[in-house]
Order: sequence, then C-alpha cells, then structure tokens
Amino acid sequence: MAKIKIFDLTLRDGSHAKSHQFTPEQMAILAEQIDKTGVEAIEFGHGNGLGGNALQYGFAAASDREYMEAVAPVIKNSSISIIILPGVGTRHELNLAKEFGAKYARLCTQITEVDIAEQHIKMAKQMGFIPISVLPCAGIIPVKDTVRYAQMAESYGAEVIYLLDGGGYQLPEQTYERIAAMKKAVDVPIGFHGHNNLQLAVANSKAAVEAGAEYIDCCLKGFGAGAGNCPTEIFAAVLDRMNIDCGIDLYKTMDIAEEYLRPLMPRPMEVDNDRIMLGYAGCYSSFLLFAQRAGAKFGVDPRDIIKEIGRRQCTEGQEDICIDVAYALANKKANK
Repeated sequence: MAKIKIFDLTLRDGSHAKSHQFTPEQMAILAEQIDKTGVEAIEFGHGNGLGGNALQYGFAAASDREYMEAVAPVIKNSSISIIILPGVGTRHELNLAKEFGAKYARLCTQITEVDIAEQHIKMAKQMGFIPISVLPCAGIIPVKDTVRYAQMAESYGAEVIYLLDGGGYQLPEQTYERIAAMKKAVDVPIGFHGHNNLQLAVANSKAAVEAGAEYIDCCLKGFGAGAGNCPTEIFAAVLDRMNIDCGIDLYKTMDIAEEYLRPLMPRPMEVDNDRIMLGYAGCYSSFLLFAQRAGAKFGVDPRDIIKEIGRRQCTEGQEDICIDVAYALANKKANK
C-alpha cells in the first residue's frame, strides 16, 4: 500500500472553531510545531480559505497576506496547502499563495457544481500548483453521480480528487463504496475529508484508506468546524496499528496537540445535539440557525425541519427553504 499523505488542517478548518480569530503569531507557533510531526502539508488561514476574510464569511484576526507572512517562513519540512472556494478566491489569491511557496491548491465546490472550478483548476495547474478538486456532500447523491463528477474534475486537470463528508453524514460502508468507485473510474489519487457529527470521522477515514484513498485530512484533537474533523493523533495511531506508513511521529503529535493547541481551544470538541442532528439528516451546518429561527416562528421542532431538509437533499445556499419547510410542517401538524 502507498504511503498515506496526511494534510493537517488544524489552522484552517480549526479557524472556524475559533471564529477565525487565530492571531498570526499563534498560527506561526502552532505551524512550526506541526511541521515537526511528519505531515505532508499544512493548511492555514481563514476557515473559508483564501479570500474568505469578508463580511459574508466573517472577518479574521488578520488578512491572508499577514497570515502568509507569519506562517509560511516557519514551515520547513511539510508543504503549504491552500484552499479556495471558486467565486470567493480568485487569481489574486493564487498569486499570493504562489508568492509564499504553496505547493497544493485545493479548489472546493459543491460536488454537483464541480464545473464552477474548471477555470480555477486549470489556472492553478498553469501556475505550477498541484491542483486538487474537493467535492463535498457526496453522501446524499448516488455513487454513479459521485463518479461522474470526479471524472469531470479529472478532465479539468485535477491531480488529486477529494471526497468531503462536510456534514459528517456518511457511514463507513458508504465512504468505502464511493472511494472504491472513484478509484476505479479515475487515474489520479483520491483523498478524503471527514467530519465527526456521528463520531465516525476516524472510521470513515480508515474506510477511505482501505478503499484506496492516499490523502487524508486531519486536525490536531479533531479541532475543526462543527463537530470537528478526524483527529491527527488518533488516526496516526490507527494507521500504525494497521501497519500503514503515514510518516507521522505519534508521540510528538500527541504532545504538540496537548501542549500547544489545547490552551488555545475555546472548548473541547464535542458532539452536541445540533451536530448529531445535522449528521443524522445529512444537512449542512449552515442550515442550523435558519431551521431554529423558522421552528420558533411556526411552532415546529427544528429537528424535524433539519430532517426534511436532508430528505430533500438541499445544499449550501438554499437556507431560505427552511421557511417553506417549517410552514408545511406546521400545516401538517394543524390538520392532524
């Protein structure tokens, strides 16, 4: 089996859990330590990627350039990875990343909208990055469609294709099935990014590796958006038990997580009822507040709204539908 490449996202996905308020100095200190653990790449900055520092996504403690200036020089062993949401990040952000020596450019769209990333993937490739297509929320669509979108990403020039279980919805067997199907259908390596809403981030990452994935996203202590991500130190221990090489120094990773990250965490990563419900329904976290507000307005349990949103396979950007769902559920309740 090929060596598993771990991407550490503590300082980027974890930025969500800090309301994007990591200071450049805090990021630099943590990045310097993470760089010693043996991870393939380190991703850092605003939680929504380069260009995300805006009113729509929340202002960070510093600009993209300030984070780059502080963090890039301390990364000596790992590579630098950046993530861009096409339409949020542009050529300007790719130029900034290139200036500071980033190796990987990850372009993330909803899986059904992968065509939006075509220009970004091609541009990243032309600029000398390794372009990676990141495809979220595949668990709610058929496997054959997952494969079709992966093939589209490959045709645009993606050199790695990631499956992202953003809502923490997938079961390990679903992850295995999708990764295995993608592996057969494309000629580029496959990656996996899990979330922990149902406490399955490690199990799903393990299933992804068993199905042929070569890239796995992790965060120290699982420190990431929502219910968190696959914990680096736990997954490294699992891979070691499986006799699979990932290049991670387990003891060092555990010590760094405890000594350097824990004091900066607002709270331990836990799976509360809201996160469980989002994972159970396959509903993106951006719907949560809208569902709670609509539920209060129409006298409907927000959990029923979230469950119906998941059944309808709604995606990020369709949050206004919570009003329609709540209204329909209230009428149904009144007519019983």
